Amino acid sequence: MRVPKFDGGARPDDSWREQHDREEDNMRRCVTASVMAVFVLSFWGCGGSGYSSGSGATPTGPTPSSPAGVVTVNVVAINGAQSFSPNPATLPAGQMVVWHNVDTITHRVVLNDRSVDTGDLAPGVSSEPIAIGAAGAQYHCSIHPVMVGSISRATSSPGCDGPYCN
Repeated sequence: MRVPKFDGGARPDDSWREQHDREEDNMRRCVTASVMAVFVLSFWGCGGSGYSSGSGATPTGPTPSSPAGVVTVNVVAINGAQSFSPNPATLPAGQMVVWHNVDTITHRVVLNDRSVDTGDLAPGVSSEPIAIGAAGAQYHCSIHPVMVGSISRATSSPGCDGPYCN
């Protein structure tokens, strides 16, 4: 009596269609597992705690140029009084302030007296130019209250010396 050999492929009683169906099922499982792995890894790379580590250093990215009569304060990182640059900011008479978010997370600058609220500033976004009262102001990030800053008014405008001053 002769015993049929089993070569690891199809079982002796399987038809070609059953073997094809098993291979197709295995392929689906591999593709599904691969897609899930890519999906999980892509979200893992976009995740985080929601807080930037903040090096406390001056940002290396370019600051948008401010129009005449506007002082730009960069929102740098969650780092106490070093969260904004410059801090304190000096605002000459007649000039307005713009907050520009150079951090990697959203911030919202609010004056302590609540007279000004920039709204959410996503990374790379600037507030509209805002007028500040004559006395200056203390401010903070309402999302991250440890971020604090101040604006002071210049006591006098710089003098003009040169051939075009009258």
